[in-house]
Amino acid sequence: MCGIAGFVGAGAEEDLRRMVGAVARRGPDDTGFWRDARTSVSLGHSRLSILDIEGGHQPMESADGALVIVFNGEIYNFAELRSELASRGHVFRTDHSDTEVLLNGYREWGAGLPARCNGMWAFVIYDRARRRLFGSRDRFGKKPLFYFSRSGTFAFGSELSAIRAHPAAPSGLSRRSLKKYFGYGYIPAPGTILEGVYKLPGGCSLTVELDDPALGARVERYWDLVLEPFAGSEIPADPEQAWGEEIRSRLDAAVRRRLVADVPVGVFLSGGVDSSAIAALASRHVPAGRLETFSIGFEEASFDESAHALRVARLFGTNHHVETLSMAKAAGLLGEIAGKLDEPMGDSSLLPSYLLSQFTRRHVKVALGGDAGDELFAGYDPFVALRKAELYSRLVPRPVHRAICMVAARMPVSHSYMSFDFRLKRTLRGLSHPPRLWLPVWMATLGVSELEELFREPVDLEDVFSEAIAAWEGCRQADVMDRTLQFYVKLYLQDDILVKVDRATMMHGLEARAPFLDIDFVDFVRRIPSSWKYRRGQTKYILKKALEPLLPRDVLYRRKQGFGVPVGAWFKDGSLDLNPAAPVGDLNTAFIQAKLAEHRAGRSDQRAFLWNTWLLQAWCGAGAAPTPAPG
Repeated sequence: MCGIAGFVGAGAEEDLRRMVGAVARRGPDDTGFWRDARTSVSLGHSRLSILDIEGGHQPMESADGALVIVFNGEIYNFAELRSELASRGHVFRTDHSDTEVLLNGYREWGAGLPARCNGMWAFVIYDRARRRLFGSRDRFGKKPLFYFSRSGTFAFGSELSAIRAHPAAPSGLSRRSLKKYFGYGYIPAPGTILEGVYKLPGGCSLTVELDDPALGARVERYWDLVLEPFAGSEIPADPEQAWGEEIRSRLDAAVRRRLVADVPVGVFLSGGVDSSAIAALASRHVPAGRLETFSIGFEEASFDESAHALRVARLFGTNHHVETLSMAKAAGLLGEIAGKLDEPMGDSSLLPSYLLSQFTRRHVKVALGGDAGDELFAGYDPFVALRKAELYSRLVPRPVHRAICMVAARMPVSHSYMSFDFRLKRTLRGLSHPPRLWLPVWMATLGVSELEELFREPVDLEDVFSEAIAAWEGCRQADVMDRTLQFYVKLYLQDDILVKVDRATMMHGLEARAPFLDIDFVDFVRRIPSSWKYRRGQTKYILKKALEPLLPRDVLYRRKQGFGVPVGAWFKDGSLDLNPAAPVGDLNTAFIQAKLAEHRAGRSDQRAFLWNTWLLQAWCGAGAAPTPAPG
C-alpha cells in the first residue's frame, strides 16, 4: 500500500516533496520522485512494500519511457493479467510487480484497463505520446484519490493533506459539504470539505489532457453496482444449498487471492459473522498455527466482543492477539488521531480501528477484514425495520405520528451501544419523511430544523442527501429492500466504512484487504434476491446458511454487535468536551453549546452531533478555523 501525489502545471520540486511527505505514513518503506520539466508533469510516491519488494520501486516507467505510473493498491489477478499480456507480446522487466502489469495493461487496453482488474487501487498514468494523464479508482473506492483543477494546474493525491501541500490548492471550506457532513456524518464523493477539491468516486476514471489550458478533469464511470436478482428458472430448486456452495467457493477464492504477499499477512477478528468467516477460510490456506489474528477489547461490557473473537481463534487454531481499550488510553489517543485525520468523518469506530491497526502493525504488514458483509447481505438494523416502517407509514396518520414522536422524546436516554431509545427515536425521525429519505434521516447527525439552526439559514434536505436519493431512485428494482442495499453499498460503504478503514490502517502503514469486495464474489452476490438476504426475520440469511458448514451456530446467529465506543458517555461525564472558543466558520456556537448542555443533562442523546463537532473543531485547529467558501 502506498501514498501517491503529483501535479501538472505550476509547482516546483519542493512542492512535490511536500505533497509526498504529507502521505509518507502510507508508505514508509521507500520514496520516489519523477519530473518532466518540458511538460511540467511531476509524480511522487511513498511505498509500503508488499509485492516484488526489490522490483516495485515507483514512479515506474515503461521500458520505452512512454508511460509513467504512480499506484496505490493491489491487483489480485495480476498474475492472470500478466500471463495474458505476455501472450500478446508484452515484455516484463520485474519479477512479479502488479505495478508493471498496470503499465502494460494500459498500453494494451487503454481506458478499458480498470474493468479487467480485480483489486483495490488508485493510480495515475502519464501517457507521454497522447499527452494526457489517466487516473482510476477501484470499483468501491477502497483506495482514495483527491484532485483539483485550478488556474492551469491539476494536482492529485492519496489524501487531502497532499492536496493542501500544493501552493495552488483551494483552502476555503465548502458550506455545502459541511451541511452534508452534519447530515450524513461524512462527506460523500465527489465532494470534499474544501471548495473546489474533489474525490474521484469509486468505479470511475479521469482523464486530463495536457493540451487543455484549463487542465480540467474528465470523469467517466467504468463500473456501477447493478442489482439484477435471479428470477424464474434461474432460481435453483434448493437455493440454500446451491447458492451456499457458490458463496463459499467464491469467498474462499477471494480470501486465497488476498493472502498473496511477500510479507506477513493476518486477519482482523472481531468474532462476528464476517470476520469469523474470513478467519475460517484463511486457516485453510495457511499452515496450522501460522495464521495471525487480531482483535480489540473494551472495558465497557456493552461494547466488548473480545471473548467471541477468542473463541473463534481457538476454534481455528490461530495465533491470536488482543488489546483492551481503556478509557484513559482512548482519551490519550484522541488528539493523536484528530491530528492525523485527513478529512473530518464522524464514525466513532475510527478510534478502535486506529488502535487495532496500531498493534496489528507490530506483527504484520497486511490484514484481511470482514468489511462489506453487512452491506452486501442486509446485515443492519434498518433492514429489520423496513417492512414495519412501510406498514407504519401507510396506517398511522400524521397527527398520531407526531404524538408518538413527542412521547418517545421523553424516554430516558441510554448511552449503551445502539440502545432501544436511540434506535426508536432515529426510526421515528426518519418516518417523518418520504421513503427516499428514511435511511439518511435515520442515520443523520441532526434533523432538518436542527441543521437550519446550526447554519442559521434554510436547508434543502433533498440537496443535503442528494447522493442517498440518487442511490435510492437509481435502483432498477422497486423493492424497498433492494433500494436499501444499494444505498448501503454505493454510499455508506464507500464514503464511511472504507474511508474509516483506509485512514485507520494507513496511519500505521498497514494494508487492509476486503475479500467480500472481490469483484467475482460481488458479481454473484448482486444477483441473489434481497428476499434471501433478509428472510424470516433473519439478517444475512443466505450468507449465514452458506457458512453453517464452517462456523458454529452460536457464532452465526448471536445478536449483532458493532465496533463502537461510548462517546455519548464521554461527553456526558466530561471526558470529552467542546471548545467554545474554537468556532468553525460561522456555525451557530450557541446551538452547539445548547446541544452539549442537553446531552449532559440527559434530556437528549446528541452523541453523534457532538462527536462530529469535536472532530471538525480538532481538524480545523482550535481558534484557527478556515473561512467557509461562499455558497
